[in-house]
Amino acid sequence: MTSGVKGRVATRKIDPHPADVITTWASRIAVVVLFIYTCLYLDRIKDRWYVLDPTHLHELAQAAIASSPNDTSGMIDHIVSNLTAEYSSSTIALNTNTKEWVFNNAGGAMGAMYIIHASITEYLIIFGTPLGTEGHTGLHTADDYFNILVGEQWAFSPGQLEMERYPAGSVHVLPRGTAKQYKMHEGCFALEYARGWIPLMLPFGFADTITSTLDLPGLYQTIVVTGREMLRNLFIGKI
Repeated sequence: MTSGVKGRVATRKIDPHPADVITTWASRIAVVVLFIYTCLYLDRIKDRWYVLDPTHLHELAQAAIASSPNDTSGMIDHIVSNLTAEYSSSTIALNTNTKEWVFNNAGGAMGAMYIIHASITEYLIIFGTPLGTEGHTGLHTADDYFNILVGEQWAFSPGQLEMERYPAGSVHVLPRGTAKQYKMHEGCFALEYARGWIPLMLPFGFADTITSTLDLPGLYQTIVVTGREMLRNLFIGKI
């Protein structure tokens, strides 16, 4: 009887001292506050790591259309050759393999993309389909510039009674934190440039594959190419 009482006393849980609880929670709150302020600071200075310029890319897209009318492949070659001539490999890493295309399913829309450049703060791709597609743009932490090369893009925001129309040669700007329904009408290809926090956009780009298409080889290839290009830019000091 005595030994049983001793056993229960020995295993009795000792409540932490109130001062220890306060110290633990104060440390946790301090870590959260520090993390938030670090994110806010980095967000204010992220433009230091931008290399590409949306206005210049719009002009380049228009020049590509003029140089190769009705020739999407020629437009892409024009864009890539001009970018590689303008930017040295010590400034920015560019993927010049114009045959490296992957399917992209995101927000209900399906097309294919060729990743020209990817870093932590920027990406530049050719995205499109000769069939047409539509879906949700997603709600992103980056500004997005959609330069139409071929066909038209249509867009719609809640409350609008008429659609927005973006023909070849125009640019559809989607500021970060905004979302729309969009349609790439019939055959449409675009030079898409995003600047902001790119890794936070990736879950949107992967979600449809994981939950719907289950195109795991395509997802693997997308991750490999994206990761490779981001690492290449990290190594040259361009995040």
